[in-house]
Amino acid sequence: MTEPVRPGIVATTLAAGVERLRRAGSESARLDAELLLGHILRRDRTALIAHPEAPVPEAAAATYEAALVRREAGEPVAYIRGFKEFHGLAFSVDPRALIPRPETELLVDLATAEAMEILTSTPRPAGTPPLRVADVGTGSGAVAVSLAVALRRRRVGDEVDILATDRSAEALQLARENAVGHGVADRIRFVVADLLPADGEPLEIVAANLPYVPSAAIPALPIAASFEPRVALDGGLDGLDLVRRLLELLPRVLAGGPGTVVARGGVALLEIGSDQADAVATAVAERLPEWPCRVIPDLSGRPRVVRIERPAAEGSHG
Repeated sequence: MTEPVRPGIVATTLAAGVERLRRAGSESARLDAELLLGHILRRDRTALIAHPEAPVPEAAAATYEAALVRREAGEPVAYIRGFKEFHGLAFSVDPRALIPRPETELLVDLATAEAMEILTSTPRPAGTPPLRVADVGTGSGAVAVSLAVALRRRRVGDEVDILATDRSAEALQLARENAVGHGVADRIRFVVADLLPADGEPLEIVAANLPYVPSAAIPALPIAASFEPRVALDGGLDGLDLVRRLLELLPRVLAGGPGTVVARGGVALLEIGSDQADAVATAVAERLPEWPCRVIPDLSGRPRVVRIERPAAEGSHG
């Protein structure tokens, strides 16, 4: 029988937590134990390591014990703590939506760069409509909120209209809560939609982190993933069902269609699995044969985001 955590000092409390989580099969037992204890004691990991002799009161030990039991059962640390760090911000997370992953930060960086390029490359006289950006499948709102915060820091937040969509009303409510928490709720429109609304203004930028895990691979994911909504992970037979559906919508939703005069066509940025680059490139070539497409790697050099650009309409100028 597992011995419950007793009041003591940080060093012994951490050691007990690490050992229990290792026995439970955690692949990051020390990190998990440190994050949980730090959250309970309201100290960061550096402070825990620097002060191993600091006391752990009885109430904190009891709370830590309860957190360990949840983690031993496989529940993600982010759900236990109630938040996850992403793009330098803290996002509330719970089972209403997928936990933001570090690799998705690249999607935010690329969307920010695309927006700044458009905003600064040509004059924007008074009365120019705002730049229109969509975060498709927003989930917790991590991409939309991080983008809004990044643009606010660059003092162009007023020049961008962000649309955040999700087919889950519960996920959208979580996204709204995060937008309020970071002071950008007035910069984002939240709409329940299957990918994108049926009508609306053309979009200059579409960013999407859609489910891309093949259905057959779901049972093999770490147990923590079983606590997240399956609909936010399952991408169908080869993981690309929703990606293909979104590709088919791009001619209708991206700016620069027939009859328009624009300096450049709209851009779509789609996060993919590291083994899906060839399949996505093939899907783009089949559905959008004239549209430039390139794969952008993450910091580890693995394929991560596909950038697709609509060719500027005939008669455009740049």
